[in-house]
Amino acid sequence: MSKEEAIAKLIQVFRQYGYEGTTLAKLSKATGLGKASLYHYFPGGKAEMGEAVLEYANNWFQTTVLKPLKSDGQPEARIMAMSQQINKFYSEGQETCLWSILSVGEAQDLFNSQIQNSLITWIDALTQVLIEAGIEAEQARQKSEDAIIQVQGALILTRVLNNNSPFKRTLAELPKTLLGK
Repeated sequence: MSKEEAIAKLIQVFRQYGYEGTTLAKLSKATGLGKASLYHYFPGGKAEMGEAVLEYANNWFQTTVLKPLKSDGQPEARIMAMSQQINKFYSEGQETCLWSILSVGEAQDLFNSQIQNSLITWIDALTQVLIEAGIEAEQARQKSEDAIIQVQGALILTRVLNNNSPFKRTLAELPKTLLGK
């Protein structure tokens, strides 16, 4: 198994158990790798695995979710493309947000800076699209922050209610909400 394949399997463990609930035994079982093999790939242990998982997710987010926002095209189409990619990223709301999982407890001290940078990058990219759509900068920033609050809140509601309708509805309405159409 390659390191990248191992990371993809580690993601599910962190999503399911959170950082503090994730153990080497659970990580070993999920990957099929012994503890020695895990340490071969990740000499820094669980913290390095968490960092690798976060980096993997952040890279995927950059290339699939943020890329549409930074492309050419009409603002509404770019926001719709972003919403579609977010839907894929979170498996229609069925996947827990790694950022939220890795921003509490012991993990907060380890990963807060990376998560903060990712969220700021997302807010900045979305804000720029809204400015291009003719929305004043301060309002565009606030709308961008509110959109991320809506997405993250819909993820929580979906998980707690075991119903992805709020998540899907939030993403479907996001372009209208942001652009006031």
